[in-house]
Amino acid sequence: MVEMKSKKTIEKTHLFASPFKFISSWRSLPPYELISYVLMYSSVPMLAYGFQVYNWDIIKIIVLTILTLYSGYFAALIWNDITDANIDAIAHPDRPIPSGRITSKKFFAVALVFSALTFIFAFLVSTWCLILVGATALFTTFHNKYLKQRIKIPAYSEIFTPVQWVTVAIFGFLALWTALPPNGEKTITVPLFGYISFDMVDLQNMIILVLFTYFVDNAHDLPEGIRDVDGDRKLGVKTYATSFGEKNAARISFVMYFISGMLGILLFFRTILSPIFLILFILLWIYMLNLSYKLLKSTGKNRKKTAFIVGRRGFDYFLMCFNLIFLDMFIQLILNHYNITIW
Repeated sequence: MVEMKSKKTIEKTHLFASPFKFISSWRSLPPYELISYVLMYSSVPMLAYGFQVYNWDIIKIIVLTILTLYSGYFAALIWNDITDANIDAIAHPDRPIPSGRITSKKFFAVALVFSALTFIFAFLVSTWCLILVGATALFTTFHNKYLKQRIKIPAYSEIFTPVQWVTVAIFGFLALWTALPPNGEKTITVPLFGYISFDMVDLQNMIILVLFTYFVDNAHDLPEGIRDVDGDRKLGVKTYATSFGEKNAARISFVMYFISGMLGILLFFRTILSPIFLILFILLWIYMLNLSYKLLKSTGKNRKKTAFIVGRRGFDYFLMCFNLIFLDMFIQLILNHYNITIW
């Protein structure tokens, strides 16, 4: 008992001695995933900016976008651990609060730090970006803390879970429309808040990317809901699994994976993405459809085991889709710089 208390004390002290080291180890966050977020957050402004000259203005926007969204990611995860402590006590007892490695009060302080960093970096981009992350943070907080256990709309919790990831798709475009000199076909100026200048084609592409993000993220959330169905049902959380049953949740997840593929292909045809993206994306998509189909056909105890795999691989698929956008844009920028034409 003494050794256990000593270990917990060391871990709590370690949190404040080296918070970023604690953050990287408090959940199972492999290095490739941490790196993937950098590529993901930079991919959207790069896609929106295209092949124009990369000067300090666009580089600053990309860097601030990464810092804003990365801080927001950690803040959201920590807030989620705090607000879902009662759910995690059943579904994820190894997480910091249920396991006793940290108190909600101390984790709350860490969450405030990352939230403040998110707002500061967003403000350095533009006032509109600050409003976006502020609105997202406000909704996510009320959703996690109050709404998802009280609103009885079927599947309410998972319908709105992708909001914070959809923000990634919007933020990258909005940063360019509000931080660069206005040169779009439509410019809207609001006193105190500044201008938004955009082209309708870019707005349509952003909407496609938002829809793509929503379906890709939700497709992997549903299997995780199947895995956590017992805890969610006990606490009254409305997911697809608790509202419509595990089998139907697996069916809906498969449909969402299918729709995500259609939207990814549409994104290729609508934007400057090259066949590099298309080929690799289709291979990933087929792989995920196959995994999702296995979940669809699974039964009994094997269903939750398969759901865990599909949920984990589905999130990797989600990250890799954005990483492919970054990879494609990066390669094309190099080829364009040296005037090399392949297709």
